[in-house]
Amino acid sequence: MAPYLFLCLFPFFPHLYASSSGSHSCSHHEAASLIQFKNSFSITQTDHAALYCDEIAGHKSYPKTNSWKEGTDCCSWDGVTCDHLNAHVIALDLSCSWLYGNFPSNTTLFLLPHLQKLNLAYNDFNHSKIPSEFGRFTSLFYLNLSNTLFAGEVPSQVSHLSKLVSLDLSFWANVLTIDKHALEGLVHNLTEVRHLFLDGMDMSSVNAHVFMNLSSSLRSLSLAGCDLQGKFPKNIFDLPNLNLLNLGGNQNLNLDPLKLNRSSNLEHLDLSSMSSSTEFIDSVDDLQALKYLDLSGNSLVQGLPVSITNLSSLEQLIISGANIFGELPDSMGNLVSLKFLVLSQSNLSGPVPRSVRNLLQLTHLDLSQNQLSGEIPSSSGNLLQLTYLDLWQNQLRGQIPRSLGNLLQLTHLELGWNKLSGQIPLSILNLTQLEYLAIYNNSLKGSIPDEVTAFPNLIYLDLYDNFLNGTLPSWLYTAPSLKDRDLSQNQFSGHIKEFQSKSLEYLYLNNNKLQGPLPSSIFQLLNLTELVLSSNNLSGVIEFRMFSNLPNLELLDLSYNSLSLTSNTTSTVNLASLFLSSCNLTEFPQFLKGLKSLKSLDLSYNRIEGKIPQWMQEVGNGFLAYLNVSHNSLAEVEHFPWKNIEALDLSSNLIRGNLPIPASKISVFLISNNSFNGEVSSLICNLTSLRILDLSHNNLSGTIPQCFGNLSNSLEFLNLKKNKFYGTIPPTFAKGCQLSDFNLNGNLLEGPLTPSILNCNGLEVLDLGNNKINDTFPHWLGSLPQLQVLVLKSNHMRGSLRANSSKSSPFFSKIQIFDLSSNYFSGPLPVRYINSFNAIINLKKKGSARPYMGVQDFTGGFYTYSIGIVMKGQYMELVKIFTMWMIIDLSNNQFEGGIPKVIGKLNLLKGLNLSHNNLNGGIPTSIGNLTSLEWLDLSSNRLSGTIPNRLADLPFLSSLNVSENQLHGQIPQGKQFNTFGNDSYEANKGLCGCPVSKGCNIIEPAPPNVLEKDGSKSNIPFGWKVVLIGYGCGVVFGMSVGYVVFQTGKPKWLVNLVENQQEMRRRRMSKKGHRSNRRRRI
Repeated sequence: MAPYLFLCLFPFFPHLYASSSGSHSCSHHEAASLIQFKNSFSITQTDHAALYCDEIAGHKSYPKTNSWKEGTDCCSWDGVTCDHLNAHVIALDLSCSWLYGNFPSNTTLFLLPHLQKLNLAYNDFNHSKIPSEFGRFTSLFYLNLSNTLFAGEVPSQVSHLSKLVSLDLSFWANVLTIDKHALEGLVHNLTEVRHLFLDGMDMSSVNAHVFMNLSSSLRSLSLAGCDLQGKFPKNIFDLPNLNLLNLGGNQNLNLDPLKLNRSSNLEHLDLSSMSSSTEFIDSVDDLQALKYLDLSGNSLVQGLPVSITNLSSLEQLIISGANIFGELPDSMGNLVSLKFLVLSQSNLSGPVPRSVRNLLQLTHLDLSQNQLSGEIPSSSGNLLQLTYLDLWQNQLRGQIPRSLGNLLQLTHLELGWNKLSGQIPLSILNLTQLEYLAIYNNSLKGSIPDEVTAFPNLIYLDLYDNFLNGTLPSWLYTAPSLKDRDLSQNQFSGHIKEFQSKSLEYLYLNNNKLQGPLPSSIFQLLNLTELVLSSNNLSGVIEFRMFSNLPNLELLDLSYNSLSLTSNTTSTVNLASLFLSSCNLTEFPQFLKGLKSLKSLDLSYNRIEGKIPQWMQEVGNGFLAYLNVSHNSLAEVEHFPWKNIEALDLSSNLIRGNLPIPASKISVFLISNNSFNGEVSSLICNLTSLRILDLSHNNLSGTIPQCFGNLSNSLEFLNLKKNKFYGTIPPTFAKGCQLSDFNLNGNLLEGPLTPSILNCNGLEVLDLGNNKINDTFPHWLGSLPQLQVLVLKSNHMRGSLRANSSKSSPFFSKIQIFDLSSNYFSGPLPVRYINSFNAIINLKKKGSARPYMGVQDFTGGFYTYSIGIVMKGQYMELVKIFTMWMIIDLSNNQFEGGIPKVIGKLNLLKGLNLSHNNLNGGIPTSIGNLTSLEWLDLSSNRLSGTIPNRLADLPFLSSLNVSENQLHGQIPQGKQFNTFGNDSYEANKGLCGCPVSKGCNIIEPAPPNVLEKDGSKSNIPFGWKVVLIGYGCGVVFGMSVGYVVFQTGKPKWLVNLVENQQEMRRRRMSKKGHRSNRRRRI
């Protein structure tokens, strides 16, 4: 607010307003000085002026000096004010005037000795220095040099302007600095100053106590973002006329607790992003005149101070990013004067308090990016003055209340990223002033309320990612101001109708069930910039040259429809991005030849055969940066002609031959699932910008180029899986290695692992499975801080996993998938590692923003990591790794000893495979704590004892194998155990009960010295009730079988049952002799 406040300060200085229509004209000398000053700059609107003046300050910039003509009275010129008595130029307002260039130190501006007011704000003086000659303006009352891109030291001569009432040198870029002496001079000499704005000035070398002796006439002091240090003087709150104080953005500045003056005139207080104490904030309720309060960026961990809700005069309250942690108090309803309320990004929880309905003056309400829950209060419909409502990114549930239709003044409604359900209420059609409507990423269903004349002022509509259905509403085609429409990822059906409004700029209807042809009116939307219709059922023939009618079209996506594209001529469309994936193309379309502005092209999932034609190098006029022709039938690529290509995807084709190397600017290079052969050329070492490289599933051979280690400063994703590389892993990974995914699975690599991998601090996935690596377990990998997936399966690795290090830091603390299967590891299971698997133990694990592990490229594309792993007894190639998958596979090794109880701490574990080892002892009951477990394989060990009954309570267990052990006792019954077959338990001769054939003799031992009901003692080790139940069941079953036999003779099913039981016994006996020699490899 402060940097542009004084563009409106003239009313405070009536003596500066002098008529320019008096009998005298301005002197020739002053007119000439102004013309020469104007000519020292170029008049052009820079990005700086447009941003700060037009967008941030909200003023209209224009070249005021265009009205300055020689030979005319300068008192009539735009921005010039003259004294009506003698026509001296006394005020010059050139704010937002497009002045650009270095500010001359000898400018003729300094030849205007009578100047009392000078405003040069929001121009661009190109980082030139403030001339010391400004000190000549001894009559100056008002000086505004804010946001002018002056740089360097503020000259001490500015402090000589002792008559200054207002000084504004603010600019948020910290390009101006002021030393201690210059600042002391300002504070000491400017005794008349009322308004002092120095925002963004670097004061890191200044002690805040320099402001101890500020003028008692001071009304406004703004020092935001000045990097002030230490403690700010307390007496600032004793200044009798102080109305505005802004100390925001000084993160190392403190305000000690103090007793504030209840008679203070302070109305505007900004303490955002400071180190304000809770005690000080609690005392602000003494400032009863306060109308504006900003506490953003402070840590209010004890909740929103109730003292704030006692400020009955408060009109604006802003607390964003403050870590409030707690619920909003009901006393919020006490702020009856409040007009502007922002409580965003502050970890607020609980419901929106119903007392908010008392804030009847409220025009702006922003509670976005919190954890608010419950429903949107229907009483929100009482806030009839509301123009802006933002509840984005919370946990709000339930339906959108119909009462929101009462907010007839509403222009901005944002409810996206919640859990809202039900239908959009019909009352929303009442909001005729609405300009912005966003309810995306919820669970809304049903059709959109429809009325042809609805939303006459709507500009932005965003309803994507819901379950909305039905046809598109009629007002979508007629709303006269609507520019941006995103209804993607819903279930809309029917045809796209003709557009009557021509204002449309962005149209996203992808991922719906729309059908039929494109309406012809689309080709008349001259402002259309982006058109995305992918993943629908659209059909018909499109003449591509029709898009030439759309001069502003930059992005077109027609992928995954049933459209046919035709064009016999080249096209002159100005497209920058074209996506035609799965469009039944059989060749490279001829219309591509004319696309000279094209930067991104996607032709994937088509039926294009042969090779890339020579003329494709002309597409994009040499500036094509992204090309995706994956999942076609290309058979040949001789070379890559694009010099500026940054992302190239040729994966899943039929390309043979040696691997061609793209131009040096390449960042993403994907050629997996082809038939490339031979060695990788050393020219690949020249690709110093390479971030993502996938050469997997080819027939490449030779050794891995040593330079891959050197490229690791840029390389993040390296996948060489399923080739024929041999030799050792390059030992050249340098410090600063950026690798996050390193996959060498399925090659012929030998030798030990290279410790240089430790230089890859950000490594998340390491897959070296299915090679011939001969080494002991690399314990040092445990110190990689980000490692989440480690696969060393099917190698020749050996030795114990017992950690020799005495370090107390946890090993593998972020590991989620740990696969060492099919090696020769021995010794006990690694208790220390299991204790350190914090990500699986769920120690304050943070949820990931993405469902899969992977890396993002410069285009916004996301490349997922992939691994192969055994899940529920079946080997699976996972092209995506869910971030919530937690799997441990230590099978097919030589581990011995017991299963440690500590394994029960891994409560997020989904899969555990310890099969085919030499483990003994019992199954620990702590496994019953693994409430997320989906599969458990303990087969082919020497485990004994019973199966713990607690395993029956695991709610997601869908695969269990404890076969070929020495277990005994009754198999747990009920719940998930009712779904497991006999093969889960075979070769455990001591197990009984369903589903195995062996029945259990249920024993109920009587407590000692307990008499039977008849008074006699019994030595029988089971009770008479059990005998009776067993006898009864046997009689019923025997009579039933006898009846069937009597009626049908010798039933075949009974004969087969008996014979099968005998055959199974014979098989178990033969297996028993071979069990110790069996070893499965996956």
